[in-house]
Amino acid sequence: MTAWGQARYDAAKPGIGPRAQPLGNDPIMGCDPIGYPRIAFYNAYPMEFVQTKDRLIEFFDFFYTHRAIYLDGRKLPEDPEPTWYGSSVGHWEGNTLIIDTIGFNDQSWLDNDGHPHSDQMRLQERFQRVDHDTIESTMTLTDPKAYTMPWVSDKKTWKLTPKQTMREDVCAPSDEETYRKDMREPAANKK
Repeated sequence: MTAWGQARYDAAKPGIGPRAQPLGNDPIMGCDPIGYPRIAFYNAYPMEFVQTKDRLIEFFDFFYTHRAIYLDGRKLPEDPEPTWYGSSVGHWEGNTLIIDTIGFNDQSWLDNDGHPHSDQMRLQERFQRVDHDTIESTMTLTDPKAYTMPWVSDKKTWKLTPKQTMREDVCAPSDEETYRKDMREPAANKK
């Protein structure tokens, strides 16, 4: 990590995981969007792709959200408005879908442990269909403000689960406040 990245990581107080603090400062604990790519790491929750002629929509059960990947030949925007899920364009090289994404805000974390990213983060994902029911993907994250070198993920395998249904998993601030009062605060104050 760069000095900026390390300072942001040191300030992060995760609510789950090895560095967990029940009254942490994980952005999702206040119902901020989980952001990308963190949402992609939740294998326990369903995700589905829907492709049209000119774009691919990736739907996520966790936080009940989506992102659009444009496949119409457009270039990445020169000066995108920073968002939680970025601006994505994709193209095919043979049977591999390559997705480039920029334009992130720096308000989400990369993972449950609080690893940061900046608004300079750039992602490149590669999805390859292995067989009818299996897709493999890798991701390269480049963020010169937060990290001294690119990070390349391990290969992730996505399996088709027939008849899986998407739930409405919405983070409602009122529910989160009840959980904080009933669960997090008592756990934090338990002697």
